[in-house]
Amino acid sequence: MRGLTRGAAFALGAVAGYLADARFADPRRGHPVAAFGTAAGRLERLLWQDRRAAGAAYTALCVGTVAAGAVLAERTVARSAAGRAALAAAATWTVLGGTSLTREARTIGRALSAGDLTAARERLPHLCGRDPSTLDGQQIARAVVESVAENTADAVVNALVWGSLAGTPGLLAFRAVNTLDAMVGHRSPRYVRFGWASARLDDVAGWPGARLTALLTVCAAPEPRTAWRVWHRDGAAHPSPNAGRAEAAFAGALGVRLGGTLRYGERTEHRPVLGGELRPVAVDDIERACRLSRRVGLLALGVTVAGHGALRYARRTVSGSQREGGRN
Repeated sequence: MRGLTRGAAFALGAVAGYLADARFADPRRGHPVAAFGTAAGRLERLLWQDRRAAGAAYTALCVGTVAAGAVLAERTVARSAAGRAALAAAATWTVLGGTSLTREARTIGRALSAGDLTAARERLPHLCGRDPSTLDGQQIARAVVESVAENTADAVVNALVWGSLAGTPGLLAFRAVNTLDAMVGHRSPRYVRFGWASARLDDVAGWPGARLTALLTVCAAPEPRTAWRVWHRDGAAHPSPNAGRAEAAFAGALGVRLGGTLRYGERTEHRPVLGGELRPVAVDDIERACRLSRRVGLLALGVTVAGHGALRYARRTVSGSQREGGRN
């Protein structure tokens, strides 16, 4: 590996990490993201105040620590191509969640196909935060497809986008941002102010990947024209600035109607319908959504590898031009 450039070492590591996620999924114990969540939870208990400033400090400390640690790790292995590739592989495997996502979705799909509504309701909280107690089979299937769409962006494409832009530190920093949003970024009485910074930072960090997810969904769709039309017509109607793009593109790609009334515990949301002219979600659409998610993930990996290489080449070109200009 001595002849590998830094960009090539990252690309090799990203591919290896993606394949590791595809083969092994998330480890059941000792997952680094779970360890980060535990540490962040303890820090929250120390720093929590019902103020935005306190939440901003908490977010900066958590994300900054992860990013700084990743930069330090990169510098430690900077002279070793094998070390850089191994670090990128470990980071990529750590941050990706595509295989665990589709496994959970398929588990629920099998329960619904077998007519076991109780089992499907019990598994749904492993995939999303909705209250499953009153959902029928069709509503659970819709929740699963929507979760697959949203998490294809969050658990796969967004992480790879930030890897393309900023290498291993980008991969790990994005996962820290997204994890904090899941922990404190919701509008409960405790977090409406303290979690504001985490939620807004996640919105910003998720912006490019959400649009890329929608675009790649169009490319991978059986009906790309429908996917494009529903994405551009309905994507912005979603209350999330990012999730609606992926969900609308998936709705069009699969030819199904998403959105509508959702229930999270005691809170009910009435969201706009995405693809209102299309048919309701059926149980078989869960498998179709999983396959679409895998195709989108593979396309995102290709974009990551190509994009990271192109950015490094552009930086070298600019740096070389500046040095030549300095000599003159």
